Amino acid sequence: MATIKTYLYPVWIRIWHVINAVSFLLLIFTGIALHYATMGTGLIKFEMAVNLHNVCALVLTFNYGLFVIGNIISGNGRFYRSWREDMGANLWVQLKFYIGGIFKKESHPFAINKERKFNPLQKISYVAVMYICMPLIIISGFGLLFPETVVISVLKISGLALTAFLHQIMGFVLSIFLLIHLYTCTLGDKPGTLFKSMVNGYHEEHE
Repeated sequence: MATIKTYLYPVWIRIWHVINAVSFLLLIFTGIALHYATMGTGLIKFEMAVNLHNVCALVLTFNYGLFVIGNIISGNGRFYRSWREDMGANLWVQLKFYIGGIFKKESHPFAINKERKFNPLQKISYVAVMYICMPLIIISGFGLLFPETVVISVLKISGLALTAFLHQIMGFVLSIFLLIHLYTCTLGDKPGTLFKSMVNGYHEEHE
């Protein structure tokens, strides 16, 4: 069985990925601790949870800025910018593969290569997460960090309450994405193949 290796994950992406993953996991943990702090079942001390959450948020924000800049000045950005007119049809093909084809050992409809890093479903998910959800959770997070800046009200609901609601919704969406992301990372030729890519930078496929 021949193994095809394609270098798709340069060092800066792998470092960014690790920092992003650790920061986000800590934010989930501390966010849950803060959310249920009033129930008397705190996972860690409230003050520690607040401080750790804020520090991780700053790290995540800075790291996200590096991601955006890196995509602008490197070739990695092209994987997010290029869109095909038949994207809708391709999404359906990819979805059918995940629903049934993958369990029948069918060939992947969109092979990963130097020109196509993501399949259609991955692309639309990553663009939504990285360029919509991430900015929203960062902006709403800073709104909660500096509540005096949130002064608007809508339908007799304070701007701070709306900001908190948006922050929680984005946190929930990103947490679900993380679980799905971890699951799909086990769908390589072997369960650990895709995880290995984040160590050595090479995407592996077996013929």
